[in-house]
Parts: sequence; structure tokens; C-alpha cells
Amino acid sequence: MSKKIQIAFVLFIGIAVIGLVASQSSTRAQQTMAGEWKASVRDEPNKLQLNLERHTAKGNRNQMGQSYEFNELQGLSKEQANAGGPVKFSLVREAGRIDMEGSFQNGKGSGTFQFTGNPGFVAAMKTRGFDFEKDPKWSDNDEGERSEDRLFAATALNVTTALADDLVSSGFGHLNVEDLFKAAIFKVDSKFMREMKASGFPNLTMEDLVKARIFKIDADFVTKVTQMGFDKEPFESLVKMQIFKVTPEFVSEVRNEGLTDLSVEDVVKLRIFKIDAEYIRRAKADGVPLEVEKLVQRKIGVGRN
Repeated sequence: MSKKIQIAFVLFIGIAVIGLVASQSSTRAQQTMAGEWKASVRDEPNKLQLNLERHTAKGNRNQMGQSYEFNELQGLSKEQANAGGPVKFSLVREAGRIDMEGSFQNGKGSGTFQFTGNPGFVAAMKTRGFDFEKDPKWSDNDEGERSEDRLFAATALNVTTALADDLVSSGFGHLNVEDLFKAAIFKVDSKFMREMKASGFPNLTMEDLVKARIFKIDADFVTKVTQMGFDKEPFESLVKMQIFKVTPEFVSEVRNEGLTDLSVEDVVKLRIFKIDAEYIRRAKADGVPLEVEKLVQRKIGVGRN
């Protein structure tokens, strides 16, 4: 079961980082990158869903999209987007700027964009140990294009030197550029790192912290797990509890039916096989021993004639 969770997590991270960080390209940052944009006003107040697409020199298509507050977009308001007509607006960040031109109609817009990277950002990041221009995995032929994509993604995701300084100050250990993207996407910062350390998890990796954000594991959840009677559990046990929706109410209900000596693996099994208090009562009435494995066997039909 843990292997399935690991595979699911790797896929999740792959989709998130590949989809949002696109496919990397050149920090010849004075050059511009062109592409097309589409946007729509969201039902969520003051937000615009903005999707950016461009074609690489090798003929590949890179896409990325996310929601932005209108106050992040210079030259565009919600009223303009809803009213319609020609527009010019920009997303200006420390890593560079994306200048867009096009039109809106009935809250939906499209047009073209030009991206211009900031070479000062690249230099500042390099002094902090984050090299946007090189990666051991890249070939010499790919290096320029990939580093430009990194810079473009850093602009769209708002990766900043302040974020880099914050993560480095946490004493987290060696971090790379991809860790910066993960931290920006999943809102991992030094405060969250310190909270998790104080909660009894001093050696979490960036991958673990991303899992914690994905599955909503924080100091409050750790406290809740302890109150359920599961103290000093490994981090992966907390991940399983969140994935399979193990709640204090559920644990209390099954304990009230006589299952008092439960491990995290036990309650996870009960959740996986949808064994609740009512099912346990019926099983007891049928003479099934009050053991998790016996209840699971009954649920899947093992041992029945």
C-alpha cells in the first residue's frame, strides 16, 4: 500500500512541476520569448485564470496556467475584462515580465505575449547557490532553451530571491532550483519548516514538506493525531491517515465497538475496506472475532462458504 502511495505522490509532483514549470529554456535574459495567452474571469472574487502557451525552437508546445489576483496584473482590472474590448497588461515579477496584448469579450480573453527575463535575477540567485543557467541533467545543446524556460516559470510562479533567502535561512540543507519551484507552488517556507520540526519531524525533506502541503498535514493535524492516541508516528503514517480520511470521530466510533488496541495501519485498513461501526456491529452479531484482519476477511469474502 505504501508503494502505491509513493507512486501516486511521484505522479502528482511530476504533473505539478512539469505542468507549472513547463519544460525549461534560456537565461540569455535580454532576449524575449513570444507566445499566446487565454484568460477567463473566475467566479472566485477578483481572480483571473490565465493560460500561457508557446512553441519551442524544437517544435514542442509548452503550456502553463494558474489563477492570478487582478492586482498582480498591471493594466487590467476585473471591470475591463468583463466589459470587453482591446487590452494591454503585464505580469511583472523579479524574474522578468510578461507583457500581454489582445482583447476580452464576456469575461474571456485571448491574445499574444512577450516575455523578457531579468538577468539581474539570475545573477542574484547564483550568488545564493541557485543556478538557473545550468543543470547536470541538461545537454549542452538544451542548456540555453531550458534555462530560459526556468526563468519564464519563475516569473509566472513568482519565485523570488526573498523566497530563496527564507529557505536558506531555515538551515534546511542543500536546495536546488527545482526545490524553489516546489516551494513556490506548494507554499513551503521557513515558518512551515520550523512548525513541522517543532511538531516532532526534524528531518523532513523538501519532498516530505510538499506532501505535507498536498495532504494538509500541519502542526494542528499532528496534535489531532496525538489526541487520537497515536503518538510519535512516522510521517508516512500521517500521510496515509489523510489520504484515507482517518478522523477522530471514526477512530472513536470503532473503538466504542471494542476495537481498542488499534494501530495506524489498522485504522487505515478499516477505512480502505469501508468497515465502520455499523459493519462491526453486524459482524459481531454473526460471531466474527473482533479483530481487524478477521473483519477485513469477512468484508472481502474470505472464508465464507
